[in-house]
Amino acid sequence: MRSADPAELKALLLSLRAHTLTLFDAWERAEKLLIPFHQEFNPPLWELGHIGWFQEYWLGRNQQLYRGVHCDSDHLRKPSLCPQADSLYNSSLVPHDTRWDLPLLAPENCREYLAQTLKQSTAILNDAASDREALYFFWLAAQHEAMHLEAGVYMAQAQDVPIRGSWLRRFDRGYQSQTNATLNRQSWLLGSANENFCFDNELGQHEVNLDPFEIDLNPVNWDQYMAFVTTTKRDMPRYVREDSQSFAVKYFGNWYPMNMQASAVHISWFDAHDYCRWANRRFATEAEWECAAMTLPNFNWGDVWEWTADEFQPYPGFTSHPYKDYSFPWFGSRKVLRGACFATHPCVRHVKYRNFFAPERTDIFSGFRTCAID
Repeated sequence: MRSADPAELKALLLSLRAHTLTLFDAWERAEKLLIPFHQEFNPPLWELGHIGWFQEYWLGRNQQLYRGVHCDSDHLRKPSLCPQADSLYNSSLVPHDTRWDLPLLAPENCREYLAQTLKQSTAILNDAASDREALYFFWLAAQHEAMHLEAGVYMAQAQDVPIRGSWLRRFDRGYQSQTNATLNRQSWLLGSANENFCFDNELGQHEVNLDPFEIDLNPVNWDQYMAFVTTTKRDMPRYVREDSQSFAVKYFGNWYPMNMQASAVHISWFDAHDYCRWANRRFATEAEWECAAMTLPNFNWGDVWEWTADEFQPYPGFTSHPYKDYSFPWFGSRKVLRGACFATHPCVRHVKYRNFFAPERTDIFSGFRTCAID
């Protein structure tokens, strides 16, 4: 989708909105639209309104859309279809801790707001032709909705809300063999070029000199990780329990026998780091991961987000894109994850994409792979 034309972007926006509403329906059936306060989550009813607000803010209200000017000044924007939208759903201005106490739109009114903003957005897209400057914002809105869709999935996991979605892959796919490969010394061009849509933190393509390294072809699986847990007497990972000398894993409120060949998931960076020390291995760097993923034909990725050794930092020459809060506020406080997970929408999956989370997080669908220590 990083080189999508207007027709493809329109189809994507419509498809994503259908997925968003399907997920919201699941929350509504579970009667959990206003979950208890949690630092890692948002109220699902706030999430829904925020998705509509973001699309309207960057598309329907963005008068700079076709002028090639990346200006996010609010005084240049058209008024919202929902007069209170900015005070309710602007994530840059509405503190996280206050979102449980806001007079949010009722579910039926929120759905209507999303229907109006989507109609507005697709009408504008019909006139966008192939203006790359304008199409960037449609791609941004689609990516944003897809990311909140995934966030809604790991929120559902934490709140035991059963969900189904056509974009979801199997959560317990496994690989029968655990093998590795060695890559030669080389110079790797890390990051994205600016010829297609991409995020600001990917730009600043630069050469990284790589020493020879050996890397796993698959993420660490449950068989490997549970050997570490039992040997070191650590607490069970999140959503895992032992049943009659075997292990079970919880997904969306139900317990399943653990596929020991499936990638270990819900692992924090710190626990993954401890595993590496125990196994006499190490994390891959961002550059090593990207090089392996793009050059090894049997490099398996996409079941779990994979922690890397790197702190989330800008590439050389970084310049914020119009949505300034996407990357800049998080430099230095997060770790980089690469790949994708079973809940990642196809439009987000890309070998150059840099995900980033606080290293203590275990609610996200995170795992890791290892490299040999020289």
